Amino acid sequence: MSWMKWLPWRYLVKRMAHRHGFLDPIALLGKLHSFAQPSEVGEPIELLRAGVVFHARGLINSRVIQHNLDWVWPYWVERQFDPGDIAFIPRAFSITHINLSNRNWTAIGQPDVPELPVVDPRGLLTPFYDGWSLDAWVLADDGRCLLPSRSKTARQRQKFEGGPCIMTDSELDGLSLTSRSRVVVENGKPVCELILEARSETSGSLVLSLRPANPEGISFINRVSLSEQRDAWTVDGKQTVFFSRPAERHHVSDYRQGDVRIHLQDNEDQSHGKCDVGMVTAAALFPLRAGEVSELTVRVPLSDEPVPALRSDSWPSALKGHARLECPDESWQFLYDAAIHSLVLHSPEDVYPGPYTYKRFWFRDAAFIIHALLCAGLTDRAERALYQFPDRQLKNGYFRSQEGEWDANGEVLWILRRFHELTGRPLHREWLEPVRKGARWIQKKRLSETLDKPHAGLLPAGFSAEHLGPNDYYYWDDFWGIAGLWAAEMLLRPVDRESSEHFGAGAREFAQTVDRSLATCAERLKRPGMPASPYRRLDAGAIGSLALGYPAQLCKPDDPRLLDCVEFLLENCFVKGAFYQDMIHSGLNAYLTLHVAQILLRAGDPRYLKLVDAVAGLASPTGQWPEAIHPGTGGGCMGDGHHVWASAEWVLMVRNCFVREEGDRLILCAGIPTRWLEQDKPIRFGPAPTSFGTITVTIEPRPGGASEVTWNGSWHHEEPDIEVMLPEVRP
Repeated sequence: MSWMKWLPWRYLVKRMAHRHGFLDPIALLGKLHSFAQPSEVGEPIELLRAGVVFHARGLINSRVIQHNLDWVWPYWVERQFDPGDIAFIPRAFSITHINLSNRNWTAIGQPDVPELPVVDPRGLLTPFYDGWSLDAWVLADDGRCLLPSRSKTARQRQKFEGGPCIMTDSELDGLSLTSRSRVVVENGKPVCELILEARSETSGSLVLSLRPANPEGISFINRVSLSEQRDAWTVDGKQTVFFSRPAERHHVSDYRQGDVRIHLQDNEDQSHGKCDVGMVTAAALFPLRAGEVSELTVRVPLSDEPVPALRSDSWPSALKGHARLECPDESWQFLYDAAIHSLVLHSPEDVYPGPYTYKRFWFRDAAFIIHALLCAGLTDRAERALYQFPDRQLKNGYFRSQEGEWDANGEVLWILRRFHELTGRPLHREWLEPVRKGARWIQKKRLSETLDKPHAGLLPAGFSAEHLGPNDYYYWDDFWGIAGLWAAEMLLRPVDRESSEHFGAGAREFAQTVDRSLATCAERLKRPGMPASPYRRLDAGAIGSLALGYPAQLCKPDDPRLLDCVEFLLENCFVKGAFYQDMIHSGLNAYLTLHVAQILLRAGDPRYLKLVDAVAGLASPTGQWPEAIHPGTGGGCMGDGHHVWASAEWVLMVRNCFVREEGDRLILCAGIPTRWLEQDKPIRFGPAPTSFGTITVTIEPRPGGASEVTWNGSWHHEEPDIEVMLPEVRP
């Protein structure tokens, strides 16, 4: 609507604001933008849209939760609103109330099924994306009630037999409850299954409760009805919850009457409920005899249609041939197995960095996750995800997931290169033009070399990886741009020599430009460490500049700029042994800590191990990491509560401890902890794809003597130079 630009809308907005006593929003936005470098994109509209939805939920939370604290709320609310809890956050000037202290949940599901139910730290089950939840309680006839979300202590764990299963145990004054949540296959359809086992010293009831809330807050329920057989709920006329036996008693409540928990011992029984504001709560009660275990199975169909190729043995099939870890460290072993399952769950076709908050696509996250899939031997799954990329490439060659993020093209080309290196296959014909167009976009997007500025020749100012700060000329983008051009040079070499040489020359010239810009930073800062951009001091955003060494490997392991950057981060940006990102995330970051550990491992610095162990200690009992972790509560404070990029980095860290490429040779066992060698059980990893072929590494520990390292390789061509760097022996 071109006529819009002729309307004096800015004047009208200003006048309306002043008329009603508000600050001028136009001037305010202008001030806001002045803190960032001028950019063609202020902030990706996708992130703005997601933020609006997120805080709209938070606004509803603020209108509902704090005025009804006698309701039974999810675990994060019970803690964050409790003034006696370390997770307590005052709310006086907070317009929106959101989960900032315990953003923890674990996805369950089946391979290639996009539906990903989540389970919170106390067993609250949310079957559908952003939907209502199911909770279970134990009510004794004398009035005592076990409410897991209010339990100060509970035990949760994840098991993998037959697929991910989350088990949660709670106890209180002679009452106990165990829940097991998983997704099963019934007649080719995915079904969310919740198995409850309750026990009480006295007679009472096992209570299954329908909740209009989830780990983010309120999720509306307008209607619920109990079936005539009293063995199923229909929620809002479209979703069904089946019970394995009829409910003995049943109660429903709306917002005005308060939480259904208040009515559990009412004499009157209701079979239907309705609430105009969307706050229906319901409770189905099942008899519990004193001293006996009462079991109930709850089933929620996740799809009306059968899923093609979905079978009861989907998990063994999905994991077939993956790189297995066998080690004496139970923590590392469990976290590796959990991470592998996370990668499979979140790659039904596209790859997602999370099951809930981040269940959408980013090229950045996808590149790291697909790299982990490749390095773990899940090649077909990785290839399928890569084939989704071309449809997101614009005509000008830009691989767009979020506007204004200039790292995407480099990451796409780099992960394509890694795919073809690790598989030994030539470039697929249908990828030729996307690669050419993607590399040309990088070259055209660069700024003029003639600018008399430190950012001359770099990529434009942009939002980049959003945790680096406001719009700026980020070296992170440039390093990925260089990596992308090198990738195009290698990919096109066998089929298009002219384009290959052109992009190779472009990569060299781009790298020289960045080197000159970094030299101005070194002169300004009086040290070689790399800031986030030519105009920044060294701060937490410098974590992005580590891409030079990991994973792009654009420099030698001992590059002084790289190592000085790491030293700055270790000295100034680590809390409780982990990297603390004080910009936006404001929490401890598992995946960024592992980036630092990868740089140290590559440099032969033994401090890498403390960082890896610190990350292991930050994992949830189910083997997951939220994107950012509250330094006080240890719970999630930002992003998805089940962050798959973190899972990917754990897989890549373990892999590189056993085997990694360094130039034209393979390095074996450089990251094996010496404590693993103090026992006599074999240690193995593989079959692990590398750029030279697939290898399985075995270590036979000899406590008190020299351990033996053997390997079995299936090489693309000839066997590469191999260097064994087991910590207890000389290279």
